[in-house]
Amino acid sequence: MRLRPYQQEVAKVVVESIIAQKGLTLSVEMSRQGGKNELSAHLEVLLLTMFMAKGGNAVKCSPTFKPQTIISMMRLKERLDEFGFAGIYRPELGYIISLGNARQIFLSADEQASVVGHTADILLEIDESQDVSKDKYTKDFRPMASAFNTTTIHYGTTWDDTTLLEEIKQANLELEKKDGIKRHFRYDWEEVGKYNPSYLSFVESEQDRLGDSHPLFLTQYALKPIRGGGGFLTPAQIAGVHGSHLRQRHREEGKTYIAGIDLAGEEEQVDELILTRPSRDATVITIAELEVIQRSEARLAQPKIKVVEHYAWIGKKHPELFNQMLNILKNTWNVSHAVVDATGIGEPIASFLKQVLGSRVVPFVFTQKSKSELGFELLAFINSGRLQVYKQDGSEEHKELMCQLERAKSVYRPNQTLNFFVDPSEGHDDYLMSLALLCQAAKDWQPRVARGLR
Repeated sequence: MRLRPYQQEVAKVVVESIIAQKGLTLSVEMSRQGGKNELSAHLEVLLLTMFMAKGGNAVKCSPTFKPQTIISMMRLKERLDEFGFAGIYRPELGYIISLGNARQIFLSADEQASVVGHTADILLEIDESQDVSKDKYTKDFRPMASAFNTTTIHYGTTWDDTTLLEEIKQANLELEKKDGIKRHFRYDWEEVGKYNPSYLSFVESEQDRLGDSHPLFLTQYALKPIRGGGGFLTPAQIAGVHGSHLRQRHREEGKTYIAGIDLAGEEEQVDELILTRPSRDATVITIAELEVIQRSEARLAQPKIKVVEHYAWIGKKHPELFNQMLNILKNTWNVSHAVVDATGIGEPIASFLKQVLGSRVVPFVFTQKSKSELGFELLAFINSGRLQVYKQDGSEEHKELMCQLERAKSVYRPNQTLNFFVDPSEGHDDYLMSLALLCQAAKDWQPRVARGLR
């Protein structure tokens, strides 16, 4: 089987545990796209082959049936075809693949999924274990292995220190100290990169783009868990955004400008879920000069933004601001791209701006998922040194922005999303959100290409 050395190490321990009926519970942390799914599929092919005469059930669960469980089934079918079993294995009931008398059963670990009644007497696999509920695993899946002391393996990447994967990992490390039997396997991006130069280059580019301390880089590639929530930015990160350039009042010829616009509002209801956003009484426009920097010939060019101006209005209704905002975006700065908060009562003003400025304006609706992505993008710009704010000028705008950056909090959710905000008791987050929307504008911006007749 075409497995890399680190994948072979895990496969060998799994097979030995099954043959010797050791009933080990193993944990495997592998860098994102490092090959854990291929390892799983190859193990399934091997075990179906080994038990096709004797018979038995192997069970694999994933956090969701669609798409994760379906993808796992497709991958196994592809590997069976590659190993010459096309036309021999049998799909059954939409979630089982049989080879001879052996069956590989695929189940969803979703909280609402009904899975009771299945037995795993060959192997029990928990895919993306960091996303599986501890209660679901303990009540529904762990008992499947009890009758035959079945070997169990948890795969995943880390997230925070409260996940099922982290719990299994810590238990395994303690057991290893007592009996010397290796149960936890960890392969970060550098280990995977030893055997795949293309992968190494890709992750190094992500390291440039996100920065070493970015939550996604730490968890997905370095395999280091996030320790709860707390402050959104460290003092070092805040210090890193201080630029040496002066504040500007109007555009300079030949330069590209973008904008992030946060519209004053309070609560928004999205998908029947109230997203609690701190009370804001200001509409804020953040203007920045956009540059494209090239790290090296081998790395992708990345956008860099220099904040050059702020506009803020307190207590002004959106219709009263429309003409003034339009003049700023169109005439004063001639922005190439602007991302506008279009959540709730912000939708009409975003729509009006888009009608006048066309594709240069992109409405942004805050949801749990979109706000999380916005926060991760802001962190990427800050960590990589691609966000700079004009030099301290003694203005209220600069002071308020820095104050909000210092007071911003973060909460990391179990579903690997992030919330960032300023507690209402400590102030507002309008400048912070405007800055985050600005980063989104920089990420999405593409140069307009003139089209001529041939």
